[in-house]
Amino acid sequence: MERRFVAEAVMLAIYGQLLVPAQPVEYVMPYSSLMELYDLLESPEPIMSMEEDDTYVRTYIKGLIGFFEEPLNKKKIERALVSPWKKSPGLLVNQRVTVTVVYALENAEYGERFDPIETDLILLSLREKLPILTDQLEFVDKVIHASIPVQVFDIEDFDYAVEADVPMEF
Repeated sequence: MERRFVAEAVMLAIYGQLLVPAQPVEYVMPYSSLMELYDLLESPEPIMSMEEDDTYVRTYIKGLIGFFEEPLNKKKIERALVSPWKKSPGLLVNQRVTVTVVYALENAEYGERFDPIETDLILLSLREKLPILTDQLEFVDKVIHASIPVQVFDIEDFDYAVEADVPMEF
């Protein structure tokens, strides 16, 4: 059975284990997180604290951008940009990983507490009834304190989230 998670695109660049799960996984990503890849790459701010890690992650971000810009993938993504909440057809990363891009429409519902990408993740999770996979502990704390009815897995619990028979309804 394929496990599905809402995640940011940059997570695939930072955490290589997301690309080699024990069973098939689909990552559902808001389009805004794809656009964030370009911002991260162009930013003079380090992505990772160690220079060697930063260089490594930037290389993977370039590769990920290249993947999303491949003609067939780009065409699939553009189909999703026609209307709000439309999903792209699945983008096959490898035999076990698929990415679906959703043109999430951020609204002001969570805008004061969360940044636009966090809001997109929450709204996408609520809409698709999927858990969020993140490495941002502050984000997890904010979700808990705001009593938002979404399931969130820390990246450290990825293997558990994929393999365990955790109910995905909340």
